[in-house]
Amino acid sequence: MIDYSTERKISVDQFISVLDRSTLADRRPVDDRDCMDQMLKNADLLVTAWDDDLLVGVARSVTDFSYCCYLSDLAVDVSYQKAGIGIALIRHSQELLGSGCTLILLSAPAAMEYYPHIGFEHHPGAWVLRRGKSVR
Repeated sequence: MIDYSTERKISVDQFISVLDRSTLADRRPVDDRDCMDQMLKNADLLVTAWDDDLLVGVARSVTDFSYCCYLSDLAVDVSYQKAGIGIALIRHSQELLGSGCTLILLSAPAAMEYYPHIGFEHHPGAWVLRRGKSVR
């Protein structure tokens, strides 16, 4: 039985661990603990999935709770994937955001087929200015 929560606090170590176990760590600065700590502290919405005391999933978002929400991390432990946990994390996030808020995310390459399957629309107009880069 998976327990979903917005109240349970997670440590940086737990966050890094679930990212590692989901393969999302390949695209996150997990070696920069200060950055990872700030990612947790400054998230506007954090929904977690627990199997007893083991963090098995996380949806971390930055949002205004009105117009848009950037779902910046959706991670589910590989051994728990294909059990509906990712969808449940998104649904819990949507419930807290309300129906007027658009959910936006950037997909990991391995998940490109997942998001259209669960109802997301592809948007070709996204642009990224990578960490350490400046506008010209």
